[in-house]
Amino acid sequence: MKVEVDPETGVLKREGIANKMNPYDLFALETALRLKEAIGARVTVISMGPQQAASVIREAYWMGVDAGVLLSDRRFGGADVLATSYTLAQGIRTLAVADLILCGKQTTDGDTAQVGPELAQWLKIPNLCNVLEIQAGERDAEVKIDLNQIIQTVRIKYPCLLTVEKDIFMPRLPSYRLKKATAQWTIKVLSLDDLADRDARHYGLTGSATQVERIFPPQAEGEHEILQGSGRSLAATAAEKLRLHELL
Repeated sequence: MKVEVDPETGVLKREGIANKMNPYDLFALETALRLKEAIGARVTVISMGPQQAASVIREAYWMGVDAGVLLSDRRFGGADVLATSYTLAQGIRTLAVADLILCGKQTTDGDTAQVGPELAQWLKIPNLCNVLEIQAGERDAEVKIDLNQIIQTVRIKYPCLLTVEKDIFMPRLPSYRLKKATAQWTIKVLSLDDLADRDARHYGLTGSATQVERIFPPQAEGEHEILQGSGRSLAATAAEKLRLHELL
């Protein structure tokens, strides 16, 4: 999917483009549904975006979630990770208290992996990242987290927030049966006016701690050259070309 950037504001143009669930969030969604099947739970998904983002929540219905909430308001537009996490926290506070909040590790556009931990900070609850496995108990959960060199096992009390790794579960496919069964289900849409904090300065571009100074799409170069020869001669030729372009 080709995504354009507004040259004036430096933010992604999201209006009028097809929506797709963030791949990393699929793993969090599958984890929630597995816990629902294992121990019983009510699963609610929440997202922030323009009205067409409701299609992503509708897809979550087809996978087995119980309810969906969309935070949608032009005043939310242009948010960085700080303003995004704050908006999501405000939206979550309008709902029933959650024992466990699951997030994908990161998004595929920003790739910051900051929204989940920042959301936990706004909600004042503990969080763990890079989760590989969850054993949910009555009052707490035993969690395995990936620390690159080692796998650590940690016990964390509810309420808490976890960001899950892509290896935790294989996401299921949407169900045609659930698509038909949930066709009439509504999606709760919240605007700024529905939140406890209605100060527009805390949201969107004005509520963002960071702003993009300059952004531009990479120039696609169509020219290429195929080199042939022995390994030694190819290395020498490649080195010479790098020197000519002042890259070596």
